[in-house]
Amino acid sequence: MIGIGIAVVAATFVFVLPRIANYGEVWSVVKQLSWPQIAALVAATLLNLVTFAPPWMVALPGLGFRRAFVLTQASTASTYIAPGGAAVGVGLAYAILRAWGFGGGSVGLATALTGIWNQLVLLGFPAVALALLTLKREQNALLQSVAVIGLTVFVVAIAAFTGALATPKLAHFIGRETIRLANWVLGIFRRGPVGWTADSFVRFRNRAVGLLRHRWIALTLTTLAGQLTVFLLFLVSLRVLGVSAGEVGAVEAFAAWSLTRLLGSLPITPGGLGVVEVGLTTALVGFGGANAEVVAAVLVYRFLNIVPTLVLGLIAGATWRRLSPPVRA
Repeated sequence: MIGIGIAVVAATFVFVLPRIANYGEVWSVVKQLSWPQIAALVAATLLNLVTFAPPWMVALPGLGFRRAFVLTQASTASTYIAPGGAAVGVGLAYAILRAWGFGGGSVGLATALTGIWNQLVLLGFPAVALALLTLKREQNALLQSVAVIGLTVFVVAIAAFTGALATPKLAHFIGRETIRLANWVLGIFRRGPVGWTADSFVRFRNRAVGLLRHRWIALTLTTLAGQLTVFLLFLVSLRVLGVSAGEVGAVEAFAAWSLTRLLGSLPITPGGLGVVEVGLTTALVGFGGANAEVVAAVLVYRFLNIVPTLVLGLIAGATWRRLSPPVRA
């Protein structure tokens, strides 16, 4: 996987993007940024950064903004530098929260709920984008295929999650069948059986119902805010770098972004590096964006989406023990 990732990144930045627009032309576009335009990019970046924390604050009462910000920056940064994608971030988040004194049950529930809500949003966005494009009487074959798949998985996931929370008996049944499926998959790779039982699903169900009864709206809104501020950063990048609404409208931009956001979540490269850039550039040029301006906007967006979090996350990962004293929850 590491070799595949390196090959994808190299192919993207050495062969694919230069064929779409010469890097000299791209730099000429970036150099034309005015101070107000730079300020708009900085403001959108800061807004994106501060919306990382709220979903965790909702899912784990007592965490607070300061700890949640440190936690999310460190865990997200780890997904950019280590093979394994989101699994690495989840593991680091769990370790930090346990070291801060939060109970394993509370941490596991918060980790599961924030992960599930984010994944449901990622699966649902392409379907929303397809509906918006349809209203504008536009079509995109790839988006249509991904949207149908994403919507199908979304509905199945919602049904399974709702069913698991419905009754303890049903949660036990789903847990037992999930364990059977997981052990079958692990057996293919000659790995041992899972270490949890169907009763674990029942305990999770009881804790989840108690939390979601009062906080599901807040969790949904904060998750949407966290995702949509990323799109806002993308849209601002397009506009300040010369991709006008006449070339690529907000709906087309959302369609391209939602499609590549979902594809980039696959653990092919850290942070979807290479995959997202090619997907966004191809889609935006297809919608009518000028090549040099599109490549410039995509590269600036990706830089602002990754590098600030990477820098803050590495600092947070090295200093989180001193930044926040242990707590009990």
